[in-house]
Order: sequence, then structure tokens, then C-alpha cells
Amino acid sequence: MSRTDLGRDDVQSQPHAPKKKSSTFLKIFLGLIIFIIVMAVGVGIGFVTANMNVKADLSKDILPPASSHMYDSAGNEIAIIHATENRVPVKIEQIPLNLQNAFVAIEDNRFYEHKGVDFRGLARAAYTNIIRGEIAEGGSTITQQLAKNAYLTQDRTYKRKIQEIFLALQLEKQYTKQEILELYLNQIYFGQGAYGVQAASKTYFGKNVEDLTLGECAMLAGIPKSPNYYSPFNNINAAIERRNTVLDQMVHYGYISFNESQAAKNAEVVLAPPNVPEKHKDAMYFIEYVTQLLVDRYGADAVYKEGLKVYTTIDLDMQRMAEEALLTYLPQDYTDVNGIVQPQGAIVAIEPKTGYIRAMVGGRGTDQFNRATMAERQPGSSFKPFVFVSGLENGYTPDTVIEDSPININGWQPQNDSRRFSGNVSLRTVATFSMNVPTVKIAQALGIDKAIFYAQEMGISTFVLEGDHNDTNLATALGGLTRGVTPLEIASAYGTFANNGVYIPHVAITKVLDRNGNIIHEVFPEGRQVISPESAADLTSMLEDVITKGTGKGAAIGRPAAGKTGTTSDYKDAWFVGYTPDLVASVWIGNDDNTSLDGIMGGGLPATIWSHFMQNALLNVPAHDFDTLVVDRRSRGNVVTEVRDNNRPSRRDYYEDEPRRDYSEPEPDYHYSEPEPATTYHEPEPNYTQKPEGVPDYVEPEPVREPEPVHEPEPVREPEPVYHEPEPVYVPEPEPVREPEPVIDNAPSFDDDLSKGRN
Repeated sequence: MSRTDLGRDDVQSQPHAPKKKSSTFLKIFLGLIIFIIVMAVGVGIGFVTANMNVKADLSKDILPPASSHMYDSAGNEIAIIHATENRVPVKIEQIPLNLQNAFVAIEDNRFYEHKGVDFRGLARAAYTNIIRGEIAEGGSTITQQLAKNAYLTQDRTYKRKIQEIFLALQLEKQYTKQEILELYLNQIYFGQGAYGVQAASKTYFGKNVEDLTLGECAMLAGIPKSPNYYSPFNNINAAIERRNTVLDQMVHYGYISFNESQAAKNAEVVLAPPNVPEKHKDAMYFIEYVTQLLVDRYGADAVYKEGLKVYTTIDLDMQRMAEEALLTYLPQDYTDVNGIVQPQGAIVAIEPKTGYIRAMVGGRGTDQFNRATMAERQPGSSFKPFVFVSGLENGYTPDTVIEDSPININGWQPQNDSRRFSGNVSLRTVATFSMNVPTVKIAQALGIDKAIFYAQEMGISTFVLEGDHNDTNLATALGGLTRGVTPLEIASAYGTFANNGVYIPHVAITKVLDRNGNIIHEVFPEGRQVISPESAADLTSMLEDVITKGTGKGAAIGRPAAGKTGTTSDYKDAWFVGYTPDLVASVWIGNDDNTSLDGIMGGGLPATIWSHFMQNALLNVPAHDFDTLVVDRRSRGNVVTEVRDNNRPSRRDYYEDEPRRDYSEPEPDYHYSEPEPATTYHEPEPNYTQKPEGVPDYVEPEPVREPEPVHEPEPVREPEPVYHEPEPVYVPEPEPVREPEPVIDNAPSFDDDLSKGRN
């Protein structure tokens, strides 16, 4: 097995007498000199090789295509990715000038000036790659892209880059610019199985390429950068944003006027009906998700023509259970204008100790929109555990008392669902009954940035932290996010709680082989400690109460389990996210057009679906309790005296002079990363914000955590009237704990005033 380390030097030279550090400029300059020397030598050798070995007629130098095969976690074949293409070649005269210019403006603005290689672009790409320490930018011209797509693999290596350069130079000798552009526009992949501009035009707009409008030309030109993410069928908002970028580039290079670009931006987007699958098949959403990950990483030709063997994490038995649970309970209220039955739903199940995705359902199976990975929806109170854990990491305990009383924040007065206040309540009670006002008070005392930080550390990548509408306000504490979260990312984040505070990124692909059986990619799960084991155990204990006696009683499965309900304003979204020691799963229900669910709450239908699925999925897994941390609250500070594993007789102790286990940052891994929604829809590690002040570092943590004061100038040993610990939890006398109706999680929507920025 081999592992490719792209763009990182194997040996780092050491200066002989380092009296002071070399400047960044000097390093960049030396790197450029070395790069130029290497390129010059490579060009010389490659020139001879190219002239000796490259065929005179490049059109015949193509490998025979082979289908790729996909396998589940047990090695059973679940899909064949066929090599057949939806391609209808057209002449350059049929391709609108606006479409030609759109591609030149966004892909290669010096196309008509260079001779196949843009050395300015190469120098810029070399500079970027040296700064980042990896091949992050290619500097490819349209001619080079044609050479790569038609004759080479998608490997991001210097060897392939040199081959690409010589093929591009040869193409420029054999063909005119118009012929090269024609070949390119008939070659590139647009997603949805469409190759070339004619197939793409019919697929997305239901018309021939010569009939495209300016706006449609710009939208098509924006898709190839990431066919999955910028497909208007998958992500219309991203497709429109990318279209506008193309139009701006066309104005910049003089192809259209500003007024023409504005008219195109304001024009209505009219799409053709997407192809509906002929019949439902197992794991169709997961198969499409993995296919797009492969296309984003290796390119469409590699996936559809090079005969890859792809081993995935999906458990087909568990997958069928998830599909059955969703379709059994999901009501059929109405059919929308696109012919899709509403409401829709999604389920994602992940193994917390490995990050392996074991089941993924992205809808009813009658369309191609994968709601499990692409639907960013308001999480409501399912976001509250990130607020609770920020408190537990900063001196709170489940017994910390918060005053449930009216609060006014610049005119915003959050309410509990009951519209009543209960006085002093413990943090455990706040979690159990999903109380809104005390949750906001915790976030107000600590700062919402701490909750956002921990959520990002656990893989939530959709926060908006800048601009007029952003998430740095207290509405976020109740799940009122600007964009929302996906079922995949929130399930992965909750896996951290189930895994003793260790976050392991979700994984869909374990291994990829080429057509000759060589391993070109393999994943080994790696995690890092993002919250302490004590905080994870305390939070799990609180979320167990949600299921045993709180808002999530409908999710009970007859074994230890923890979870949280989520219901947004006007019943637009309903969630249940929960976990056992062996499996974490998220369930979401909502209408695609974001209209009301007419009373469906997180503790109702989503909890029922979650319970049905989890009972079946864990039927042959022995029931066992979570690892329990026993904390002596009577001693000095919060000293962990014992870690008890309920499944094994062994025991290990934490003492004051013995640091906790060191979870250092893992070595950079070159495994298959899940996409990053900024440019391509793969999801690697989220782009974390700077660590907020007061957030502990778990590389070398202190063995004893002294609780911090809730309000700053107050000394540690003088508790404030609102936040004091030793008093017993207040339980209102006349009303015993109701066989509660699930509490509606009264989260403000992103339209609320507070969500428009910190007030």
C-alpha cells in the first residue's frame, strides 16, 4: 500500500548558523528559484521524451473506458458507475458567443494570447503552492484542461503537470484556437451525467445550446468548477452566486456591458425538470453522494472511465432499516409544484468511534436532492447542547442553578414554550425540558462565541460570522442560525458526545483501488479531544434525562440512550438527534419550501422515527451503558476521582498530579476528505474560527478544573444570586413533572431582529 504526500518536502534543510530566522520573503524567493530550476530540467527532459513518444494524432491516444464499482462495508457490490456518457458534440458555430466568452472569462482570460501554456498563471500557481506547502492551484489554461481531461489522470502531481504542459503545446500546434475551444466545450463534465455544453443545456434548461440566454450561458460556465456543488438542481443559491461571478468577469474583460450583466442577474432562472429515478434502489442518496465525492477528488473521467473499485462505510442492512423507518412514518400532506411529495425527511447514522457513515437517507427516493448532506435547515433546540457544553467546559455542572425569569435584550424577550417562568432551575432541568430563557442566559454570561467555537470544533461548518446577517448573536443559542445545519454534520457533531469528547470526522469511503488493483486512497480514522471526558459524560447524563423524562420521551428504545429534540418557529423544522455508545443518528422532517409542518414537533414524529430505526439497527448489539465519570463535587474543585467503565471490570484513576491523556493534534492525513462547502461540496475539517478567550486547550490540560465565575468581576468563592450551585433544584410544588407534552423549542428564526447581528 502506498500513501502519496503531495506538495510536502521530504527533507527540510537546516541553516548552518541560524543567528536569526530567515524571512518569509527569502523562503519564497528560494522556493521559486528551486521550482524554476526543477521545471527547466523537467522541461528539457520532457521535451525530448515528448517528441519521441507522443503520437502525431492525439485523438487516437485515449484509454478504453471501464466502469467503476462501489461496495458496501461487507464487500458486497452496491452500484456500478457506468462508463456510458450523455454527450452530443456540436460545432463551434452552434455554440453562442456569450457561452464561449463566459468560459474564457472565468477559466482562462488570456486564452487567445498564449500558446497553450500561460507562464504568468504558472508563476502565480507556483507561488500559491509554495506558500501553502501543497499543490493547491494549477494555473491551467483551457488547452491544458483539455489535455488533462482527454488524455491524463486527475492526479495533482508535478509529473502529471509536466505531461499536461507538453500535450497542451502539441495541441496548440495541431489545432486552431477555435478548434481547441470546440473540443474543450464538448469534453468537460457538467454533472448529472452530462458531458459537453449541448448535453448540459438539455439537462439543465431543456433547450439546445444555441438557444441559451446570457444568464444561462453564465450559469453553465460556472458549473464545471464543482459539478456537484454548483449544479442548480442540487444548490440553486450557489449556482446563482457562481453565475453572477461569471457575469462580473465578463464585464471586467469587456465581453458584455454592466447593464447587460445586471439584466442577466435579475432574469428568472427557469430549469428543466430533473430526471427522476426510474425506481427506488437501496442507498441511492448515499451512492450519489459518494460518486460526487469521487468526481470532486479525481474528476469525472476517472470515475466513469477508469474502472475504480470504491469501498464505502455503508451498512446495507442498517440502510434499509433507515429507509423503512422514514417511509413508514412520514406523512404525505401534499405534492408541490415540482411533483415532489411533502413533507420530506432525512436520516443519517454514524458510528461514533470511527466516524463511519452507516446509513444515509436523503428523502423519499423520488428525486435527486440529498437533504441529508445539502439541506441546511434551522436546528432549533437541537443546537442547545453546544451551549450546555460550553458551560460545562467553563465551570458549570449539571447542578448549577440558573434563574428562569424574564429577560429583555435590546427589545428581544425570549420566552419558554409554556410562557411561564420557574424561578431557580438546574442546568439538568434546563436540558431535560428544553427551557429557552435559561439557555439564553448561559450564552449571555459566557458569550455566544464559545458555543460557536465548540460546534465548529465538532464539525459544524455552516456558521456565518461576518456581514449584516450573521450568527454572532444570542438567537444562535436557540438554534436561530443564518444558514442552518445539515443532518450529516449535526449527527457527526453529536458523535463527539458519544465518544467521550473525541471528535472523529465523518467518513464515507474507506478505500479506492485503480483498475489494476493498486490502492490509491485509504482512510484510517483519526480523532482529537475537543471537550473533556468529564464534560462529555455530564452532557450525556443530562441528555439521557431528555429521553427518560423530558421532551424526548418518544425516543425511548429500552436501552441507555441520550438525545435532544428540536422544533423551530412556526413548526418549519422538526429534529431528533440522539446516540447510544455504539451509534448516533439524526432525524429531520420539513417541507422543501420551508413552510409550516402544521404542529409536528421534534419530540413527536422525529423521535418516533429515531426510536423505530435505532431499535432495529441495534437489535443484535448488546445493550450497555455509557462510560460514567464519577466526580466528587464535595472536594476542592471538580476533581475527577474515578472513571468507571460499566462494560469492563478494569478501572483507571485520575489524580491531581497526573495529567489526563494527551490528545495531540494528529499528523496531517492524506486520506479521503469529506467535502468543504466553500467551493466544492466535499467536507473536510471545517474552517474553524479563532479560539475564543477562556476556551481550554486539551493538548496538555490542567488535571484540576477550578470553576470560573459566571460574571466577571465577582470573586470565585462568592456566587451571584442567580448562579449559585449548592441550593437544591427548585421543582414547582403543585405540578408534578408532567407526562410532558413535548416542549416546542421556541427558537427564533433567522428573520428575527436579533439574528441580524450582535445587538
